[in-house]
Amino acid sequence: MTKRLILGLATVALSSAAAAQTAPKPIARTEYVNVVNAHFNAMDTNHDGMATKDEIAAQEQRDLVKAKANVATQLREAFKRLDTNKDGSLSLPEFLASAPGVKMTQTPDQLLQGLDTNHDGKVSAEEFRAPQLAKFNRLDANHDGIVTPEEQRAAGGK
Repeated sequence: MTKRLILGLATVALSSAAAAQTAPKPIARTEYVNVVNAHFNAMDTNHDGMATKDEIAAQEQRDLVKAKANVATQLREAFKRLDTNKDGSLSLPEFLASAPGVKMTQTPDQLLQGLDTNHDGKVSAEEFRAPQLAKFNRLDANHDGIVTPEEQRAAGGK
Protein backbone atom coordinates (compact mmCIF):
# COMPACT_ATOMS: atom_id res chain seq x y z
CA MET A 1 0.00 0.00 0.00
CA THR A 2 2.81 2.40 0.91
CA LYS A 3 4.64 1.67 -2.34
CA ARG A 4 1.42 2.26 -4.33
CA LEU A 5 0.83 5.53 -2.46
CA ILE A 6 4.36 6.72 -3.15
CA LEU A 7 4.10 5.78 -6.82
CA GLY A 8 0.73 7.47 -7.03
CA LEU A 9 2.05 10.61 -5.42
CA ALA A 10 5.09 10.64 -7.68
CA THR A 11 2.91 10.14 -10.75
CA VAL A 12 0.54 12.90 -9.75
CA ALA A 13 3.40 15.19 -8.84
CA LEU A 14 5.14 14.62 -12.14
CA SER A 15 1.94 14.90 -14.15
CA SER A 16 1.01 18.10 -12.31
CA ALA A 17 4.41 19.56 -13.03
CA ALA A 18 4.27 18.36 -16.64
CA ALA A 19 0.76 19.68 -17.19
CA ALA A 20 1.88 23.12 -16.13
CA GLN A 21 4.53 23.11 -18.83
CA THR A 22 4.15 23.00 -22.57
CA ALA A 23 7.56 21.48 -23.20
CA PRO A 24 9.49 19.19 -20.87
CA LYS A 25 11.83 21.14 -18.63
CA PRO A 26 14.24 20.06 -15.94
CA ILE A 27 12.76 19.98 -12.46
CA ALA A 28 14.88 20.65 -9.42
CA ARG A 29 14.63 18.29 -6.47
CA THR A 30 13.34 21.06 -4.23
CA GLU A 31 10.60 21.91 -6.73
CA TYR A 32 9.69 18.23 -7.04
CA VAL A 33 9.57 17.87 -3.24
CA ASN A 34 7.32 20.95 -3.06
CA VAL A 35 4.89 19.38 -5.55
CA VAL A 36 4.88 16.09 -3.62
CA ASN A 37 4.37 17.94 -0.33
CA ALA A 38 1.51 20.00 -1.78
CA HIS A 39 -0.19 16.83 -2.97
CA PHE A 40 0.27 15.19 0.44
CA ASN A 41 -1.06 18.28 2.20
CA ALA A 42 -4.13 18.28 -0.06
CA MET A 43 -4.69 14.62 0.80
CA ASP A 44 -4.18 15.13 4.55
CA THR A 45 -7.50 16.92 4.99
CA ASN A 46 -7.38 16.96 8.81
CA HIS A 47 -3.76 18.24 8.73
CA ASP A 48 -2.44 15.77 11.31
CA GLY A 49 0.61 14.87 9.22
CA MET A 50 -0.76 11.40 8.43
CA ALA A 51 -2.77 10.12 5.47
CA THR A 52 -5.48 7.69 6.50
CA LYS A 53 -7.09 5.12 4.24
CA ASP A 54 -10.17 7.34 3.93
CA GLU A 55 -8.08 10.41 3.05
CA ILE A 56 -6.15 8.40 0.45
CA ALA A 57 -9.37 7.07 -1.05
CA ALA A 58 -10.86 10.56 -1.16
CA GLN A 59 -7.74 11.94 -2.86
CA GLU A 60 -7.75 9.11 -5.40
CA GLN A 61 -11.37 9.97 -6.17
CA ARG A 62 -10.54 13.67 -6.60
CA ASP A 63 -7.57 12.76 -8.83
CA LEU A 64 -9.79 10.43 -10.88
CA VAL A 65 -12.44 13.13 -11.37
CA LYS A 66 -9.74 15.60 -12.42
CA ALA A 67 -8.13 13.09 -14.83
CA LYS A 68 -11.51 12.28 -16.41
CA ALA A 69 -12.22 15.99 -16.85
CA ASN A 70 -8.82 16.49 -18.52
CA VAL A 71 -9.42 13.56 -20.89
CA ALA A 72 -12.91 14.86 -21.73
CA THR A 73 -11.47 18.31 -22.48
CA GLN A 74 -8.79 16.84 -24.74
CA LEU A 75 -11.37 14.71 -26.56
CA ARG A 76 -13.67 17.71 -27.07
CA GLU A 77 -10.76 19.72 -28.48
CA ALA A 78 -9.81 16.85 -30.80
CA PHE A 79 -13.42 16.52 -31.95
CA LYS A 80 -13.59 20.25 -32.69
CA ARG A 81 -10.41 20.00 -34.78
CA LEU A 82 -11.82 17.05 -36.74
CA ASP A 83 -15.27 18.58 -37.25
CA THR A 84 -14.07 20.87 -40.02
CA ASN A 85 -17.55 21.97 -41.15
CA LYS A 86 -18.53 22.70 -37.51
CA ASP A 87 -21.88 20.90 -37.70
CA GLY A 88 -21.38 19.03 -34.43
CA SER A 89 -21.10 15.70 -36.24
CA LEU A 90 -18.06 13.86 -37.45
CA SER A 91 -18.46 12.49 -40.94
CA LEU A 92 -16.35 9.67 -42.31
CA PRO A 93 -14.48 12.04 -44.67
CA GLU A 94 -13.67 14.38 -41.75
CA PHE A 95 -12.47 11.43 -39.68
CA LEU A 96 -10.38 9.97 -42.52
CA ALA A 97 -8.81 13.37 -43.16
CA SER A 98 -7.27 13.17 -39.69
CA ALA A 99 -5.39 9.97 -40.50
CA PRO A 100 -1.64 10.37 -40.72
CA GLY A 101 -0.27 10.46 -44.23
CA VAL A 102 1.17 7.28 -45.63
CA LYS A 103 4.13 7.58 -47.93
CA MET A 104 6.99 5.49 -49.15
CA THR A 105 10.22 5.78 -47.25
CA GLN A 106 12.31 5.17 -50.37
CA THR A 107 11.94 6.04 -54.00
CA PRO A 108 11.92 3.25 -56.60
CA ASP A 109 15.45 4.34 -57.59
CA GLN A 110 16.63 3.95 -53.99
CA LEU A 111 14.97 0.54 -53.67
CA LEU A 112 16.51 -0.61 -56.95
CA GLN A 113 19.94 0.63 -55.89
CA GLY A 114 19.69 -1.25 -52.58
CA LEU A 115 18.42 -4.52 -54.04
CA ASP A 116 20.21 -4.67 -57.41
CA THR A 117 23.43 -6.22 -56.14
CA ASN A 118 24.80 -7.03 -59.62
CA HIS A 119 23.95 -3.51 -60.87
CA ASP A 120 22.19 -4.65 -64.04
CA GLY A 121 19.28 -2.25 -63.54
CA LYS A 122 16.87 -5.03 -62.56
CA VAL A 123 16.08 -6.99 -59.41
CA SER A 124 16.02 -10.76 -59.75
CA ALA A 125 14.02 -12.98 -57.43
CA GLU A 126 17.28 -14.02 -55.78
CA GLU A 127 18.32 -10.38 -55.20
CA PHE A 128 14.88 -9.65 -53.78
CA ARG A 129 14.92 -12.65 -51.44
CA ALA A 130 18.50 -12.25 -50.20
CA PRO A 131 17.96 -9.42 -47.66
CA GLN A 132 14.73 -10.99 -46.40
CA LEU A 133 16.39 -14.38 -45.92
CA ALA A 134 19.34 -12.68 -44.19
CA LYS A 135 16.85 -11.07 -41.80
CA PHE A 136 15.22 -14.46 -41.16
CA ASN A 137 18.63 -16.02 -40.49
CA ARG A 138 19.48 -13.26 -37.98
CA LEU A 139 16.20 -13.88 -36.14
CA ASP A 140 16.62 -17.68 -36.13
CA ALA A 141 19.01 -17.62 -33.18
CA ASN A 142 19.36 -21.41 -32.89
CA HIS A 143 19.50 -21.87 -36.69
CA ASP A 144 16.83 -24.57 -36.75
CA GLY A 145 14.96 -23.04 -39.68
CA ILE A 146 12.09 -21.80 -37.47
CA VAL A 147 11.70 -18.32 -35.99
CA THR A 148 9.79 -18.71 -32.76
CA PRO A 149 7.92 -15.93 -30.95
CA GLU A 150 10.66 -16.05 -28.31
CA GLU A 151 13.34 -15.44 -30.96
CA GLN A 152 11.28 -12.56 -32.35
CA ARG A 153 10.97 -11.01 -28.88
CA ALA A 154 14.68 -11.54 -28.20
CA ALA A 155 15.47 -9.68 -31.43
CA GLY A 156 13.13 -6.84 -30.46
CA GLY A 157 10.27 -7.88 -32.76
CA LYS A 158 12.29 -7.01 -35.88
